[in-house]
Amino acid sequence: MAREYTVSDNIVIEEAPSTLYDLISDPTRMGTWSPENLGTSMHIRRAKAYPGMGFDGHNKRGRVRWTTQCTVTAAESGRLFEFRVHKIGISRPRIPAAIATWRYRFEPVAGGTRVTETWIDDRRAWPDFAANMFDKIATGGKTFADFQRGNIKKTLENIKRDIEQGPHTR
Repeated sequence: MAREYTVSDNIVIEEAPSTLYDLISDPTRMGTWSPENLGTSMHIRRAKAYPGMGFDGHNKRGRVRWTTQCTVTAAESGRLFEFRVHKIGISRPRIPAAIATWRYRFEPVAGGTRVTETWIDDRRAWPDFAANMFDKIATGGKTFADFQRGNIKKTLENIKRDIEQGPHTR
């Protein structure tokens, strides 16, 4: 079976696109919403995200912990935030590898903003059989596409709950 390289889901949140963009494009906040991310270390701290901005993501799945190096590839206020994960390691990212791209789109709709989160598998050079075998070991029996489908749904639900129950620091 050919693998799925892109998974997306969306949710409508009762907030303006610019406010949601400002919150979600701050990588230091993702640890409060994501089921895997424990937080980030910024390479250089700035008030707003910008293309080229770097950060390390600290992650956990079960008892396994790892760190990834990420670079922002798109930062369009109120519209699009995207970053590429391109290095991985246990305590520090040491191994360069095309891993994934994460994208957040913000679309004004009646009642707020539709936020779409997308995961793109950047492991294009891996043969399908090797990726599927690795995925099942790393996720407890699922493909990464199926696993990320659940993570995206949970992350979006957590963002919605956090924002709509407010107040929160902006």
